[in-house]
Amino acid sequence: MVRCSGGGPGYRLFGSLGDDHAADSVEPPECSYFGVGVGKFRAAIRADRQSIAGVSRTMYEEFYGLKARPFQVVPDPAFLYWSEAHLMTFTMLRYGILSTSPLTVITGDVGAGKTTLLRQLLEEFPDDLVAGLISNIQAGKGELLEWALMAFDQPYQDASHVQRFDRFQKFVVESYAAGKRVTLIVDEAQNLGVEQLEELRMLSNINAERDQLLQIILVGQPELRELLAKPELRQFAQRITSDFHLGSLSSDEVHKYVERRLNIAGAEWEIFPPATCDLIYHATQGVPRLINVLCDLCLVYGFSADRNVIDTDILRELMSSMERNGIFNQFTPLGGAPTLVATEQPAARAPAEPAPPRAEAPVAGRGSVGGLTGGDGS
Repeated sequence: MVRCSGGGPGYRLFGSLGDDHAADSVEPPECSYFGVGVGKFRAAIRADRQSIAGVSRTMYEEFYGLKARPFQVVPDPAFLYWSEAHLMTFTMLRYGILSTSPLTVITGDVGAGKTTLLRQLLEEFPDDLVAGLISNIQAGKGELLEWALMAFDQPYQDASHVQRFDRFQKFVVESYAAGKRVTLIVDEAQNLGVEQLEELRMLSNINAERDQLLQIILVGQPELRELLAKPELRQFAQRITSDFHLGSLSSDEVHKYVERRLNIAGAEWEIFPPATCDLIYHATQGVPRLINVLCDLCLVYGFSADRNVIDTDILRELMSSMERNGIFNQFTPLGGAPTLVATEQPAARAPAEPAPPRAEAPVAGRGSVGGLTGGDGS
């Protein structure tokens, strides 16, 4: 039986939604966690947190009066923003675990925050659930059973396919006998082939009468939904009882996302005005990872121009410079003639009076729940 974890702020997988639903979550830096048990994973998270905490302040933090770098590409759990779609995605993951769903599928575009939610899920696993994570698996790069056994710290070398299956099945059954349920999580699951997915389906057959002994969670890009819609995988698709497609942030959510990260970093004045956030939404299409990249570049650019407020002129000049140099073509062009900042007078560096904190009202999510055969779910 799944136990509830302790309290604390934020949205907890096996707890309740606190007042501050945008509170801290967990996503460690991108590392090579190719197949690890959750115990080792948690230890790696702690090491990554210590590494992040030890990084010295960047050149612009003092200029903007910040105590931390707010838009790191390397994920920092203290800065997580929960949009409505992220909350719904996490709820579907939670539902899949609590309902002992045999197969749960989560998809989303690159940089949407799928792995962030997956790390949060792993961090909050109760002790009576045994989790194994497979990352960066590719078709033709080793047997699926090898990856699965490695994820649970089980021996996989020097054995035939039949022997590996026997080892895995015994591990699942023995865990069940010890009062634990086993969950196998595959990140970047769009890299799986049809044969590997069919093998996963066969593994999900491991059960004891009415009890589902093995749960499988697949997390991947939209191509995963296209793959699962193939006729030869219809048996696999029929076993999916929990799925969700995570969309990008809306324009309003981008404003709140930028504001929240700056507030956590200690900002004492409005560094990114609403008009600038509107352009950031246009340039990034609401993808959180791209928002981080662009905002970080804006802070560097504003620092070099001695501007403590990132107005639209700074953003347009930065975008124009990137377009001229042929880099960062993942951004959507803003259009129109940019305004140069080099000829403008530097803005005063005295901070404005901080605005009173505003409660974040929930907004409509842009994800969707539904069957896999109805398109990408967006």
